Amino acid sequence: MNKRMLDRGLLGIIYLIALVGMIMMLAVLWEVVRRGWPALSLEFLLQPSSNFGAEGGLLYQTLGTIILMAAAVLIGFPIAVGSALFQTEYVRSEGVRAFFRAIIFSLNAVPTILFGLAGYLFFGVYLETGVSWLTGALILAIMILPTIQASIQSSIECLPEKYREVGMSLGMTPWALARRIVLPQCWHGAITGALLGLARAAGETAAIMFTAAAFSGATWPRSFADPVPTLQTHILVLAQDSADATSLTHAWGAALVLLAIVFFLILTSLVIRSRFSMEAQR
Repeated sequence: MNKRMLDRGLLGIIYLIALVGMIMMLAVLWEVVRRGWPALSLEFLLQPSSNFGAEGGLLYQTLGTIILMAAAVLIGFPIAVGSALFQTEYVRSEGVRAFFRAIIFSLNAVPTILFGLAGYLFFGVYLETGVSWLTGALILAIMILPTIQASIQSSIECLPEKYREVGMSLGMTPWALARRIVLPQCWHGAITGALLGLARAAGETAAIMFTAAAFSGATWPRSFADPVPTLQTHILVLAQDSADATSLTHAWGAALVLLAIVFFLILTSLVIRSRFSMEAQR
Protein backbone atom coordinates (compact mmCIF):
# COMPACT_ATOMS: atom_id res chain seq x y z
CA MET A 1 0.00 0.00 0.00
CA ASN A 2 2.79 2.40 0.90
CA LYS A 3 4.60 1.54 -2.30
CA ARG A 4 1.48 2.24 -4.34
CA MET A 5 1.00 5.60 -2.62
CA LEU A 6 4.65 6.44 -3.23
CA ASP A 7 4.30 5.62 -6.93
CA ARG A 8 1.20 7.77 -7.20
CA GLY A 9 2.90 10.61 -5.37
CA LEU A 10 5.92 10.51 -7.69
CA LEU A 11 3.64 10.33 -10.71
CA GLY A 12 1.72 13.34 -9.42
CA ILE A 13 4.97 15.29 -8.97
CA ILE A 14 6.00 14.44 -12.54
CA TYR A 15 2.65 15.61 -13.89
CA LEU A 16 2.90 18.79 -11.84
CA ILE A 17 6.38 19.59 -13.14
CA ALA A 18 5.24 18.96 -16.71
CA LEU A 19 2.19 21.18 -16.18
CA VAL A 20 4.29 24.01 -14.73
CA GLY A 21 6.71 23.79 -17.65
CA MET A 22 3.86 23.86 -20.16
CA ILE A 23 2.25 26.85 -18.46
CA MET A 24 5.55 28.74 -18.49
CA MET A 25 6.08 27.99 -22.19
CA LEU A 26 2.54 29.05 -23.08
CA ALA A 27 2.94 32.23 -21.03
CA VAL A 28 6.09 33.16 -22.96
CA LEU A 29 4.43 32.38 -26.29
CA TRP A 30 1.36 34.39 -25.38
CA GLU A 31 3.48 37.38 -24.36
CA VAL A 32 5.45 37.31 -27.63
CA VAL A 33 2.28 36.98 -29.71
CA ARG A 34 0.40 39.65 -27.74
CA ARG A 35 3.19 42.20 -28.00
CA GLY A 36 4.40 41.33 -31.49
CA TRP A 37 1.10 40.93 -33.32
CA PRO A 38 0.37 44.69 -33.60
CA ALA A 39 3.61 45.15 -35.56
CA LEU A 40 2.87 42.48 -38.15
CA SER A 41 1.77 43.57 -41.58
CA LEU A 42 2.73 42.91 -45.17
CA GLU A 43 4.82 46.07 -45.23
CA PHE A 44 6.57 45.08 -42.01
CA LEU A 45 7.60 41.76 -43.55
CA LEU A 46 8.58 43.02 -47.01
CA GLN A 47 10.07 46.47 -46.45
CA PRO A 48 13.71 47.14 -45.49
CA SER A 49 14.34 48.74 -42.12
CA SER A 50 15.39 52.34 -41.63
CA ASN A 51 16.40 54.67 -38.80
CA PHE A 52 18.44 51.88 -37.15
CA GLY A 53 15.45 49.55 -37.22
CA ALA A 54 12.98 51.87 -35.53
CA GLU A 55 11.13 52.29 -38.83
CA GLY A 56 10.45 50.11 -41.85
CA GLY A 57 10.32 46.33 -41.84
CA LEU A 58 12.35 43.14 -41.60
CA LEU A 59 13.12 42.24 -45.21
CA TYR A 60 16.92 42.06 -45.05
CA GLN A 61 16.99 40.81 -41.45
CA THR A 62 14.81 37.85 -42.41
CA LEU A 63 16.85 37.16 -45.54
CA GLY A 64 20.10 37.38 -43.58
CA THR A 65 18.84 34.92 -40.99
CA ILE A 66 17.73 32.48 -43.71
CA ILE A 67 21.10 32.79 -45.47
CA LEU A 68 23.00 31.92 -42.30
CA MET A 69 20.67 29.04 -41.48
CA ALA A 70 20.74 27.54 -44.96
CA ALA A 71 24.51 27.89 -45.36
CA ALA A 72 25.14 26.34 -41.95
CA VAL A 73 23.02 23.30 -42.79
CA LEU A 74 24.58 22.93 -46.24
CA ILE A 75 28.01 22.87 -44.61
CA GLY A 76 27.15 20.77 -41.57
CA PHE A 77 24.80 18.23 -43.16
CA PRO A 78 27.34 16.26 -45.27
CA ILE A 79 29.78 16.27 -42.34
CA ALA A 80 27.08 14.90 -40.03
CA VAL A 81 26.09 12.22 -42.56
CA GLY A 82 29.70 11.17 -43.03
CA SER A 83 30.38 11.10 -39.30
CA ALA A 84 27.24 9.05 -38.59
CA LEU A 85 28.06 6.55 -41.33
CA PHE A 86 31.66 6.26 -40.16
CA GLN A 87 30.60 5.49 -36.59
CA THR A 88 27.85 3.02 -37.53
CA GLU A 89 29.24 1.27 -40.62
CA TYR A 90 33.03 1.39 -40.30
CA VAL A 91 33.84 1.51 -36.59
CA ARG A 92 33.31 -1.89 -34.97
CA SER A 93 34.60 -1.18 -31.47
CA GLU A 94 31.92 0.01 -29.04
CA GLY A 95 34.57 1.86 -27.05
CA VAL A 96 35.69 3.83 -30.10
CA ARG A 97 32.05 4.60 -30.99
CA ALA A 98 31.42 5.86 -27.48
CA PHE A 99 34.54 8.03 -27.69
CA PHE A 100 33.46 9.68 -30.94
CA ARG A 101 29.91 10.08 -29.65
CA ALA A 102 31.18 11.82 -26.51
CA ILE A 103 33.31 14.22 -28.56
CA ILE A 104 30.47 15.16 -30.89
CA PHE A 105 27.83 15.53 -28.19
CA SER A 106 30.17 17.51 -25.92
CA LEU A 107 29.88 20.35 -28.44
CA ASN A 108 26.38 20.96 -27.05
CA ALA A 109 27.92 21.82 -23.67
CA VAL A 110 30.20 24.53 -25.04
CA PRO A 111 28.83 28.07 -24.44
CA THR A 112 27.83 29.75 -27.66
CA ILE A 113 29.94 32.82 -26.93
CA LEU A 114 33.04 30.58 -26.94
CA PHE A 115 32.04 29.28 -30.35
CA GLY A 116 31.92 32.87 -31.51
CA LEU A 117 35.33 33.77 -30.06
CA ALA A 118 37.12 30.62 -31.18
CA GLY A 119 35.39 30.61 -34.54
CA TYR A 120 36.26 34.21 -35.26
CA LEU A 121 39.92 33.66 -34.31
CA PHE A 122 40.18 30.62 -36.57
CA PHE A 123 37.94 31.50 -39.50
CA GLY A 124 37.85 35.27 -39.33
CA VAL A 125 41.49 35.97 -38.42
CA TYR A 126 43.54 32.88 -39.34
CA LEU A 127 41.62 32.04 -42.54
CA GLU A 128 40.95 35.75 -43.18
CA THR A 129 37.21 35.45 -43.74
CA GLY A 130 36.64 38.45 -41.45
CA VAL A 131 33.27 39.52 -40.13
CA SER A 132 31.07 37.96 -42.79
CA TRP A 133 28.13 35.66 -43.31
CA LEU A 134 30.57 32.92 -44.33
CA THR A 135 32.28 33.09 -40.93
CA GLY A 136 28.93 32.91 -39.18
CA ALA A 137 27.77 29.99 -41.32
CA LEU A 138 30.94 28.01 -40.58
CA ILE A 139 30.55 28.61 -36.85
CA LEU A 140 26.86 27.68 -36.88
CA ALA A 141 27.65 24.54 -38.88
CA ILE A 142 29.92 23.33 -36.07
CA MET A 143 27.32 24.22 -33.44
CA ILE A 144 24.45 22.34 -35.09
CA LEU A 145 26.55 19.31 -36.01
CA PRO A 146 25.52 17.28 -32.91
CA THR A 147 21.83 17.99 -33.52
CA ILE A 148 21.93 16.77 -37.12
CA GLN A 149 24.16 13.79 -36.40
CA ALA A 150 22.06 12.58 -33.46
CA SER A 151 18.96 12.35 -35.65
CA ILE A 152 20.79 10.61 -38.50
CA GLN A 153 22.66 8.20 -36.25
CA SER A 154 19.56 7.21 -34.29
CA SER A 155 17.78 6.36 -37.55
CA ILE A 156 20.72 4.30 -38.79
CA GLU A 157 21.02 2.42 -35.52
CA CYS A 158 17.31 1.49 -35.69
CA LEU A 159 17.83 -0.28 -39.01
CA PRO A 160 17.48 -4.06 -38.48
CA GLU A 161 20.76 -5.93 -38.81
CA LYS A 162 19.29 -8.32 -41.39
CA TYR A 163 19.41 -5.55 -44.00
CA ARG A 164 23.15 -5.24 -43.57
CA GLU A 165 23.53 -9.02 -43.60
CA VAL A 166 21.72 -9.25 -46.94
CA GLY A 167 23.96 -6.56 -48.39
CA MET A 168 27.13 -8.23 -47.16
CA SER A 169 25.94 -11.57 -48.50
CA LEU A 170 25.73 -9.93 -51.93
CA GLY A 171 29.33 -8.83 -51.62
CA MET A 172 28.67 -5.13 -51.07
CA THR A 173 31.46 -2.98 -49.75
CA PRO A 174 30.74 -0.83 -46.67
CA TRP A 175 30.35 2.23 -48.90
CA ALA A 176 27.96 0.46 -51.27
CA LEU A 177 26.03 -0.86 -48.28
CA ALA A 178 25.72 2.65 -46.84
CA ARG A 179 24.79 4.22 -50.18
CA ARG A 180 22.28 1.64 -51.43
CA ILE A 181 20.70 0.30 -48.25
CA VAL A 182 21.37 2.39 -45.14
CA LEU A 183 20.82 5.91 -46.43
CA PRO A 184 17.69 5.15 -48.52
CA GLN A 185 16.13 3.48 -45.47
CA CYS A 186 17.04 6.33 -43.11
CA TRP A 187 16.45 9.41 -45.23
CA HIS A 188 13.61 10.63 -42.99
CA GLY A 189 16.04 10.88 -40.07
CA ALA A 190 18.43 12.92 -42.19
CA ILE A 191 15.69 15.36 -43.20
CA THR A 192 14.50 15.64 -39.60
CA GLY A 193 18.05 16.35 -38.44
CA ALA A 194 18.50 19.02 -41.09
CA LEU A 195 15.28 20.79 -40.07
CA LEU A 196 16.16 20.62 -36.37
CA GLY A 197 19.60 21.98 -37.24
CA LEU A 198 17.94 24.88 -39.03
CA ALA A 199 15.82 25.57 -35.96
CA ARG A 200 18.90 25.46 -33.71
CA ALA A 201 20.78 27.84 -36.00
CA ALA A 202 17.84 30.26 -36.03
CA GLY A 203 17.98 30.59 -32.25
CA GLU A 204 21.67 31.47 -31.94
CA THR A 205 22.69 35.06 -31.22
CA ALA A 206 25.98 35.24 -29.32
CA ALA A 207 27.96 33.19 -31.85
CA ILE A 208 27.05 35.43 -34.81
CA MET A 209 26.68 38.77 -33.05
CA PHE A 210 30.25 39.90 -33.72
CA THR A 211 31.31 37.38 -36.38
CA ALA A 212 28.66 37.61 -39.10
CA ALA A 213 25.98 40.19 -38.30
CA ALA A 214 25.74 43.88 -39.07
CA PHE A 215 23.60 45.93 -36.70
CA SER A 216 22.50 48.39 -39.38
CA GLY A 217 23.16 49.44 -42.96
CA ALA A 218 23.75 45.98 -44.45
CA THR A 219 21.48 44.60 -47.17
CA TRP A 220 21.85 41.61 -49.46
CA PRO A 221 25.43 40.22 -49.34
CA ARG A 222 27.32 40.63 -52.60
CA SER A 223 30.35 38.54 -51.69
CA PHE A 224 31.55 35.99 -49.15
CA ALA A 225 33.15 38.80 -47.15
CA ASP A 226 29.96 40.78 -46.51
CA PRO A 227 28.11 40.68 -43.17
CA VAL A 228 24.35 40.32 -43.04
CA PRO A 229 21.64 41.75 -40.79
CA THR A 230 19.81 39.14 -38.74
CA LEU A 231 16.60 39.03 -36.75
CA GLN A 232 18.54 38.15 -33.59
CA THR A 233 20.77 41.23 -33.65
CA HIS A 234 17.86 43.38 -34.83
CA ILE A 235 15.90 42.39 -31.72
CA LEU A 236 18.92 43.10 -29.53
CA VAL A 237 19.38 46.61 -30.93
CA LEU A 238 15.71 47.55 -30.71
CA ALA A 239 15.30 46.13 -27.20
CA GLN A 240 18.00 48.46 -25.93
CA ASP A 241 15.86 51.47 -26.89
CA SER A 242 13.22 50.83 -24.24
CA ALA A 243 12.10 54.49 -24.15
CA ASP A 244 10.74 54.32 -27.70
CA ALA A 245 7.43 52.46 -27.85
CA THR A 246 7.68 51.99 -31.63
CA SER A 247 11.12 50.37 -31.34
CA LEU A 248 9.86 47.99 -28.68
CA THR A 249 6.85 47.05 -30.81
CA HIS A 250 9.14 46.34 -33.76
CA ALA A 251 11.40 44.27 -31.49
CA TRP A 252 8.45 42.14 -30.37
CA GLY A 253 7.34 41.82 -34.00
CA ALA A 254 10.80 40.61 -35.03
CA ALA A 255 10.76 38.15 -32.11
CA LEU A 256 7.41 36.80 -33.29
CA VAL A 257 8.71 36.33 -36.83
CA LEU A 258 11.81 34.51 -35.55
CA LEU A 259 9.67 32.35 -33.27
CA ALA A 260 7.37 31.50 -36.18
CA ILE A 261 10.34 30.37 -38.29
CA VAL A 262 11.65 28.13 -35.50
CA PHE A 263 8.22 26.62 -34.77
CA PHE A 264 7.60 25.97 -38.45
CA LEU A 265 10.86 24.04 -38.76
CA ILE A 266 10.26 22.04 -35.58
CA LEU A 267 6.67 21.16 -36.51
CA THR A 268 7.78 20.15 -40.01
CA SER A 269 10.41 17.84 -38.56
CA LEU A 270 7.83 16.28 -36.22
CA VAL A 271 5.44 15.70 -39.11
CA ILE A 272 8.17 14.04 -41.17
CA ARG A 273 9.21 11.91 -38.22
CA SER A 274 5.63 10.78 -37.52
CA ARG A 275 4.38 10.25 -41.09
CA PHE A 276 7.44 8.66 -42.66
CA SER A 277 9.40 5.67 -41.46
CA MET A 278 11.95 3.31 -42.85
CA GLU A 279 10.61 0.40 -44.86
CA ALA A 280 11.95 -2.03 -42.27
CA GLN A 281 9.59 -0.62 -39.62
CA ARG A 282 6.41 -0.92 -41.70
